[in-house]
Amino acid sequence: MQADSNRIALVAGANGMVGLALVRVLIDSGDYSRVIALTRRPLSIESPRLVNRILRFANLESEMKGLACHDAYCCLGTTRREAGSQQAFRAVDHDLVLSFARGAQAAGAQTMVVVSSVGADPASRTFYLRIKGETETALEALRYRALYLLQPGLLMGERRQRRVLETLARWTLPLFNPLLLGKYTRYRAIDARVVAAAMRAAARSGREGVHRYSYASMLSLARTGRLPARV
Repeated sequence: MQADSNRIALVAGANGMVGLALVRVLIDSGDYSRVIALTRRPLSIESPRLVNRILRFANLESEMKGLACHDAYCCLGTTRREAGSQQAFRAVDHDLVLSFARGAQAAGAQTMVVVSSVGADPASRTFYLRIKGETETALEALRYRALYLLQPGLLMGERRQRRVLETLARWTLPLFNPLLLGKYTRYRAIDARVVAAAMRAAARSGREGVHRYSYASMLSLARTGRLPARV
């Protein structure tokens, strides 16, 4: 991927912590002539390269018709508490993610970069991780030329909506990061800006097939991606 190219990036979930950081990274990088951010409400940032499309996500696939892109980035996601029920959670973290992936594929995307979760497993006894795993499996079935699945643990950064327990965890869990060694390294807390930078670097890598990245590999990706100064 060349800087200042005529490539177009499509981003879903740009109002979220990782999504907003990602949009900034993509704009600053110069990898794309245009970054199309699909959101329910207007973004708080502006740029000549940014196009903010306000959509009704209930009809996401149909509303994406007519769009064109090269790479797609998905930062969609919620929590069981925010969703209000398991059914509502699945509707976002599985159904909506798949709708975006299908819509992006129809728009010409051959590369898909998705924020999933550490421990994602369709056979997990934990509902959250099982849905994340099922979503990954469904994304693989779409047979993108390149599918990059990023699997962070606790995300650090400023959220638009403050969650008391997560705020407390963001202050305390990084202190335990050095204690999480070996196979537990992947559970370390990670800054949302690092995840965003790793997403951009994954797309730049050009590796075909399905690739998963956890804590250590995301850090490595972010470093090799020569992060913009704002990250």
